[in-house]
Amino acid sequence: MQLGFLVLLGLGCSSLAQHVHYQIPQVAQDAQYVRSRFHHWQSYRKPTGTATKATETGTPPPSSPPPASACSYWLEEIDHQGLSPFHPDPTAYQVFRNVKDFGAKGDGSADDTAAINNAISSGGRCAPGSCQSSTTSPAVVYFPAGTYLLTGPLIDYYETQLIGNPNCLPILRPLANFTNRPGTIGVIDGDPYGAGGLGFGSTNVFYRQIRNFIIDMTNIPSTSPVTGIHWPTAQSTSLQNVVFQMSDAPGTQHLGILIEEGSGGLLNDLVFYGGLNGASFGNQQFTMRNLTFYNAVTAINQLWDWGWTYKSISINNCSTGLNMSSINAGALTVGSVTFIDSSISNTKVGIATARGNNSQPKAAGSLILENVQLQNVPVAVSGPRGSTLLAGSTNSMTINAWGEGNSYTPDGPTPFQGSITPFTRPSSLLEDGGKFYERSKPQYATTPLSQVRSVRSAGAKGDGVTDDTAAIQQVLTGAATENEVVFFDFGVYKVTETIYIPPGSKIVGESYSVILSSGKFFADVTNPKPAVCIGNPGETGSIEWSDMIVSTEGYQAGAVLFEVNLAASSRSPTGLWDVHARIGGFTGSSLQVGQCPTTPTATTPPAPVKTDCIAAYLTMHVTRSASGLYLENVWLWTADHDLDDASSTQITVYTGRGLYIESTSGTIWLVGTAVEHHALYQYQFANTSNIFAGLIQTETAYYQPNPNATIPFPAVVSLNDPNTTASSQGIPGNSADGWGLRIVDSQNILIYSAGHYSFFNNYNTSCSAAGNGETCQTMIVDIENSSNINVYNLNTVGATSMVNVNGKSLASYTDNVNVFPDTIALFQSN
Repeated sequence: MQLGFLVLLGLGCSSLAQHVHYQIPQVAQDAQYVRSRFHHWQSYRKPTGTATKATETGTPPPSSPPPASACSYWLEEIDHQGLSPFHPDPTAYQVFRNVKDFGAKGDGSADDTAAINNAISSGGRCAPGSCQSSTTSPAVVYFPAGTYLLTGPLIDYYETQLIGNPNCLPILRPLANFTNRPGTIGVIDGDPYGAGGLGFGSTNVFYRQIRNFIIDMTNIPSTSPVTGIHWPTAQSTSLQNVVFQMSDAPGTQHLGILIEEGSGGLLNDLVFYGGLNGASFGNQQFTMRNLTFYNAVTAINQLWDWGWTYKSISINNCSTGLNMSSINAGALTVGSVTFIDSSISNTKVGIATARGNNSQPKAAGSLILENVQLQNVPVAVSGPRGSTLLAGSTNSMTINAWGEGNSYTPDGPTPFQGSITPFTRPSSLLEDGGKFYERSKPQYATTPLSQVRSVRSAGAKGDGVTDDTAAIQQVLTGAATENEVVFFDFGVYKVTETIYIPPGSKIVGESYSVILSSGKFFADVTNPKPAVCIGNPGETGSIEWSDMIVSTEGYQAGAVLFEVNLAASSRSPTGLWDVHARIGGFTGSSLQVGQCPTTPTATTPPAPVKTDCIAAYLTMHVTRSASGLYLENVWLWTADHDLDDASSTQITVYTGRGLYIESTSGTIWLVGTAVEHHALYQYQFANTSNIFAGLIQTETAYYQPNPNATIPFPAVVSLNDPNTTASSQGIPGNSADGWGLRIVDSQNILIYSAGHYSFFNNYNTSCSAAGNGETCQTMIVDIENSSNINVYNLNTVGATSMVNVNGKSLASYTDNVNVFPDTIALFQSN
């Protein structure tokens, strides 16, 4: 995602290169609003007042460290052999960094700020403000158990994983004299400001994580506007298993997380104690799961968004649960929110909104609640000027389903505000108690080192040159037999034939280790072959896979990056967490700006497609035999720009299809997934059923319609490919672009918010500018011969028709204009 938004907290223009820097006036206006509201947090330098005691609802750190045996963790103990083969000095460059090796003590008395920042930055890495992005200097910065005292912020770098010991969470404790330098925000700053704005363009900050920490801010006086984590961010990023301890004293100004812009992303398993706001969020879209708040004035302050999915949120003892009533210059700034499977207790107002009969834009403030439990919440939903839209109770009550916005069931638009019939949930998708199944990324915290196999120790090189096929296959087969975890030390592992992942496999990468398909085996467009095959057709069982990337090198017209065949139980599904496709745009891919430049002035046809830039046939194929699949924070990206080019120059790389699900039995969860820049479609569900999806996000290929969606991948009937020529007959405008979402001959598809975006027409963004008629493409969501297709908060950009059913447009953008996208709060096919 390459749209740079100017939410800059008063520090000038973004440093993102102009050719990928799409400035949207509506968002720029919101920037001024954010600046005014968060001036104190941005300008915070050092504490004022007197520190208060830790919030009584918090979990105080232990007075003495736990025994070493309780904190044993394989990642800390394993030999670290990660190799970044395309770094200027690969033999000397260090991927894994233990902060104690850089001088941090973690003893609760030494100031560890400089040592930790040195651990993050050493080795000529990609720093905010001096580098936009890089794939050649990844790092895992590891924190053993301990208490790390800080007098200044920790500055995050590109492609960095900050990881604490999951068995004994390290404590980051800013002291009473903690001081932010100009431009920095927070105990951890994921993107500091400089003279040109954010150091990294917030919609281009990919591939980073923070997990397993306690951030204890209770030494900072409650009157000081200190922030735990500043996290403007984009896709393939996550925060997991972090506890924020803040003051809950009257007048507290503490803030757990500030996100003011970007295009995310996933947050999960976070706990917030105290604070003026547990968290303040502004971003295009996000999926957030299993967040728990205690004793905040406002648990969640929604600054702005296009679409947002909250699941398994627990809010306790707050004044307001979720405040989405933000208004700037008379206009609502929150586009839509989907809030499900959650609970609010002992809170005066559950959700505060500002949507009313005369609010603008007309579709703004779209809200869906489903399966929300209340306990002592007098006002469930408040409206403009504090009016009560949905009464709560001083006892317990359940909101089965309630919403406000525009509905199409399937005809519309029909404005609504009130109770609605909840979606019918297939039992195979549910946990006991009726919530949708969820599972966090396994970290194998109790697995002994003896049960972990390193692929480099087993003979794989990961140098981007050697053929590692045989070595990888041998270690995967052996580890599955012995129930061992396979650790992919960081590297670029070239494979020239399919890698088979057997049932029972557990695979973990290191700062996104790369499997790179290469060679003629994957080059035949008439005989496609998978780079990675998860099980064989007819096999049962499941696998677990996290923190890796699958990519292609050069011409790979027959490459299927992932093929999923395993039939797994709904109680123990196959799981992929933070596993991504990255096709082109990085060193070693042979698909960079030097090989695959954009050609907007050459009309194709008659000008030919550059053959060497045909990079994949299909990115992920969930086959008919597969079932029981859980994808969380998975981004399938055809690169639109070169991550290792200093100017982030745009490129043209051709890939045929995005995520294709044709599982007969279904039972699939897509949690915080995104698919971008494929020719024919991004998501396609065909002859399948029982799918939970939320939030899903897409972008159409920037080069389209030059060439159109059928070039260079003509439709294949056996794959249920769209017939773009037929679908565009008699329809004015540009109907030759790839679909964002296509559902064919399927049923029981439940989508809990979606963002389908078409920003460009042959690299020109005027087609998606406000007031220009959403002319980038005519259609973007297609439903054919399907039943029980249900969507909450469908958001589209640049498409004239928001949804088509059996060849007929059912919804025009003109009736559903929102803060920048166009929004349908409730869509049901029948």
